[in-house]
Amino acid sequence: MTDLGPVAWPPAPIRTERLVLRAPEPRDRAAVIELLTSPQVGAYVGGPRPRDEIERGMPGAPVRRPGRFTVDLDRAMIGEVTLTRDTGHLPRAAGRAELGYLFLPEAWGHGYAAEACAAVLDWFADALPGEPVVLATQTANVRSVRLAAKLGFTEVERFEAYGAEQWFGLWRPATPPR
Repeated sequence: MTDLGPVAWPPAPIRTERLVLRAPEPRDRAAVIELLTSPQVGAYVGGPRPRDEIERGMPGAPVRRPGRFTVDLDRAMIGEVTLTRDTGHLPRAAGRAELGYLFLPEAWGHGYAAEACAAVLDWFADALPGEPVVLATQTANVRSVRLAAKLGFTEVERFEAYGAEQWFGLWRPATPPR
């Protein structure tokens, strides 16, 4: 995944009613390891990764990269939202901005993902006006498909990849009135 073009990074933290979206910090390391090694989180994204591999690969702070937002609730990381330029892992998304999100299981069911993703999409619409965003998720991940619809993504197609049926959606920012 590559950068978001002319967008300065990292942006000032984005604040919502309950959350702060910010660049990763050293204090997030343990939560990132938990996120990437959780069997529940990994269920629809290729499975959990081995803890020792993640710990070795992240000896210090999580990597800061354009489009990576740490989602913070009461000064604790509960997940991350990514907005990255797809480099071709899915041909239908190549070159487009793609939204991704992962949240710790204890954060599920509270509306945090919807709140955080909506804030990132609003930020993106201001930073790169008129540019659409894509999202792909397994159709078996019913909660993720439901979240995509809630965020305003419309289904473009379904296809097979990674051994499962995928849902592919497109989001277009609202056109400002003239």
